[in-house]
Amino acid sequence: MTSVSVHSSITDIGRAAWDGAAAASGNPFVSFDFLDILEKSGCVGPSTGWTPCHLAAAGGVMPLYLKTHSQGEYVFDHAWADAYERAGGRYYPKLLSASPFSPVTGPRLIAANDDTRRTLLAGAVELTGKLRASSLHVTFPLEDEWRLMGEAGLLQRQDQQFHWHNAGYATFDDFLAALSSSHRKTIRRERRLAQAEVEIVALSGGDLTEDHWDAFFGFYLDTGARKWGRPYLNRLFFSLLGERMADKTLLILAKRNGAYVAGALNLIGADALYGRHWGAVEDIPFLHFELCYYQAIEQAIGLGLARVEAGAQGGHKIARGYLPQAVHSAHFIADPALRAPVARYLAQERQAVAGEIDALTRTYSPFSHRGA
Repeated sequence: MTSVSVHSSITDIGRAAWDGAAAASGNPFVSFDFLDILEKSGCVGPSTGWTPCHLAAAGGVMPLYLKTHSQGEYVFDHAWADAYERAGGRYYPKLLSASPFSPVTGPRLIAANDDTRRTLLAGAVELTGKLRASSLHVTFPLEDEWRLMGEAGLLQRQDQQFHWHNAGYATFDDFLAALSSSHRKTIRRERRLAQAEVEIVALSGGDLTEDHWDAFFGFYLDTGARKWGRPYLNRLFFSLLGERMADKTLLILAKRNGAYVAGALNLIGADALYGRHWGAVEDIPFLHFELCYYQAIEQAIGLGLARVEAGAQGGHKIARGYLPQAVHSAHFIADPALRAPVARYLAQERQAVAGEIDALTRTYSPFSHRGA
C-alpha cells in the first residue's frame, strides 16, 4: 500500500488534511469534528467493535473501521454472516466505510478526482486481505462513488429512504399549497393538535446548554433502549457535539408544564437538514410528526436548504411530503462461495427496490398534479 496509509485515529491524519478533502462536500457526518467526536467520546473504538483504520492518500481520505459485529450500520448483512458461519466460514472481522451510526448519504472515497478515489478503494480492498477480513462494505456512498465501485467489481446494493425536497418554498404554507387538499388538511390538523399540548423551541449555536443535552439524552436513551437494546451514543458525545459543532446542530425540544418532554436532533449541512435522533417521555399524539417532520421542513425552508433527510425507514413519511429516494451501498466479499449467492440476491433486490420506489411515488405521493 505504497500510495495509501492506514491510521488508527483520525487525529493521526489531522484536521487540515481531512477537512481539506471533506469540507467541500458540506456534509457534517464526514467532517473531522464529527468523526473525531465519536472517537474521543469512546462511541467508536476497539471496545465497541469499531476500530478505526482510516485511509489517507495524496489529496484524499476514507473513513474506515474494522468491525466485529454488524450493529449501527442500517444496511443489514446479518443473514449473509449467519449463512457464511453456518457453512464454516468466519464473517467477522469485516471492514466498513461509513459514518458510524448515521444512515446518511455522503462521500466515502473523499477526493477531488476519480484517480484518487480508485486509489483509496484499491487500498481498502488490499487492507481487507492483509487483515484477513471477510469483506469490505461501503454504506451510503454518493451515487457516482457507487457506480465507480461497481465498475471496480464491488457488488452493488440499493435501498430506499424518504426525503423531503424544497421546491423553492418561502413558507411552510407554500409547501402545504403543493399538496392535495386531503393531505393539507391532515397535516394542519396534526400540527394543531400537537402544538396545543406543548411549547416548541428550536436551539442551535450558543443557545445550546448542558441542561438541554441532559434532557435530550434521556429521550435518546428511552428510544434506544426500546429499538436497539443498547444505545450507540453516550452522554459525552452530545456534550462534545455541542462544544465543537453547535453551529451545525439544530435541537428541537418540546416543553410541557415547564419540563422538556420530547426532542429531535438534526445536523445542518450545506444543502440539507439531517434528522437523526428523536425521543419522548410522554405520549402526545402527533408530536413525533411535528418535531421530526414538520418542524424539520419549516426549519429547512427558513435556512434555505434543498432537502430534509429524515433517517432510515418509515413509509408513513410519504403522506407528510417525504418521497422515496434510492440509497446505495457496495460490497467486496473475498470468498467466491459467499460472493456468488450474494450477487444473485442483490440483483433481484435492486430490481425490487426500484419497482417499489416507482410504485410508492405514483400511488401514494401527497402532492397535487400542479405541485408534484
